[in-house]
Amino acid sequence: QVQLVESGGGLVQAGGSLRLSCAASGRTFSRDSMGWFRQAPGKERESVARSRWSGGSVYYADYADSVKGRFTIFRDNAKNTVYLQMNSLKPEDTAVYYCAAGRQDGTADMFDYWGQGTQVTVSS
Repeated sequence: QVQLVESGGGLVQAGGSLRLSCAASGRTFSRDSMGWFRQAPGKERESVARSRWSGGSVYYADYADSVKGRFTIFRDNAKNTVYLQMNSLKPEDTAVYYCAAGRQDGTADMFDYWGQGTQVTVSS
């Protein structure tokens, strides 16, 4: 059984910070992709950040333009956990945030596994 368990969501004022955690079990993702997505009410789910294994101990990270410079995705492979550090939060960051993981198939990320989602609310 593969399971992703998220934590760290909550309510924060604009300009504040949160750190989301996603602990995986049932499979090791150290050489796979892990990412964070979000979905605001009435909006489509969008990719926020991605951590992709690039060989050895090197990981490639990319971000949506809207969060670049404010959010950081990083891993603790010993804990099979991925984090999303969110700084300088804005009200438009309010959404349900989902952790996802899966194998890398060439340039594609097969996000087969998803967490339950955690609510992030940023007040003005």
